[in-house]
Amino acid sequence: MNNLNLKNLLSGTVLGLLSATTVFGQEATEATTAQDTSLFGLLQQGGWAMYPLGLTALFMFFLIFYCWKETVASRFNPPGVTSALSDSLAARDLQKASSLCQSTPSVLTRCLTSSLSKARPEKADGNKEKIEATFMDSIEGEDGAIGQWINYLNVVAAVAPMIGLLGTVSGMISAFQTIGQVGMGDPSALAGDIGEALITTATGLTIGIPAMIAYFVFRNRLNGQILATVETGGDLIDVYVEQSAYGSPASPQATTETE
Repeated sequence: MNNLNLKNLLSGTVLGLLSATTVFGQEATEATTAQDTSLFGLLQQGGWAMYPLGLTALFMFFLIFYCWKETVASRFNPPGVTSALSDSLAARDLQKASSLCQSTPSVLTRCLTSSLSKARPEKADGNKEKIEATFMDSIEGEDGAIGQWINYLNVVAAVAPMIGLLGTVSGMISAFQTIGQVGMGDPSALAGDIGEALITTATGLTIGIPAMIAYFVFRNRLNGQILATVETGGDLIDVYVEQSAYGSPASPQATTETE
């Protein structure tokens, strides 16, 4: 009788342990599946290509912030400077105009500083041709200095999908190697390799598409600011040569020299 009770007790204990193990295994499998389908799990599944893609994404965010900051209108033509420069140039006060340019650095004032160095007050036209040529050369330099950072967005837009495609090729190679080892009988063995192939492509496109949009937005924004700066600079040069384009009459000295 005692032996029978002992056997029943041992049998119940073993069955209880097996049941607990089965339940725990099911919960662990569900947790692993949930982890694999999470965002972090998908990024891990992407493999080695996710590291260069992550660096590319960080570089893209830096470029977007920097290009936005560099193409703000106040960096090209600060408010209130144009009128003060117009009054100084109408009187052909080059020293005051240069001081204003140095005190308010911007694309317009930097270009005017270099171009006004070619001014010749003793001439009737103030050496206008040389001033305009120097101004345009300076504008081209400023355009190139800012535009090079915008061009990097185009590079990111082209490179990110290519890295994703490289990750796709790597994943497909791994998938074919797995097929060679385990055959086609176990589709789950290919899930990781196919997931790597698809995730890297999707990530590359996710980075490349916003980078391409940002490139065209900032390129058009820069072109607009450069055109506005050229127009403002041309008006200020005309003020120096002839009369103020903003309503300030030319000084008698300027009128005499023009004649």
